[in-house]
Amino acid sequence: MKYLLDVNALVALGHIHHEFHKRIIVWLRAENSPQLATCSITELGFVRILSQVPAYGFTLAMARLLLLEMKKDPSLRLAFIADDHDISRLPTWVRSPTQTTDAHLAELAKANKSVLATFDEKIPSAYLIP
Repeated sequence: MKYLLDVNALVALGHIHHEFHKRIIVWLRAENSPQLATCSITELGFVRILSQVPAYGFTLAMARLLLLEMKKDPSLRLAFIADDHDISRLPTWVRSPTQTTDAHLAELAKANKSVLATFDEKIPSAYLIP
C-alpha cells in the first residue's frame, strides 16, 4: 500500500517533539516500512508549520533542509506525487471551506493508487494512522 501523508502526519514523522511522532513511528514499524508519499501541498505545509510554530524552533531554511534530508532517507521511501488536479475533482462530500484541502489530498491519493494517511478521523476514505 502507498500512503500520501497529510501535513500533520508528515510533520509528526519529521519532528521528534510532535505529539504524534511516536505514534507514526510505531505505525511505520508495524506496517513494515510502507511506501510513503508527499505532494506540493504537504511539503509546503510541512515547511510552513515547522517554521511558523515558535515551539518547534525551525527557520524556513532549516525546515526545508529537514524535508530534503527526509526525502533522501532510503528507510522512509518518500515518493513525490505531482498534483495535476483542479477544482473539478473536489468531492461532493465537501461542505465547508475547512474540508477543501483534505478532500483534495484524498482525491489526489486515490488518483495515484494511494490512500491519504492522517490522524484526522473526519476525512472520508482516508486511512487513520492508529
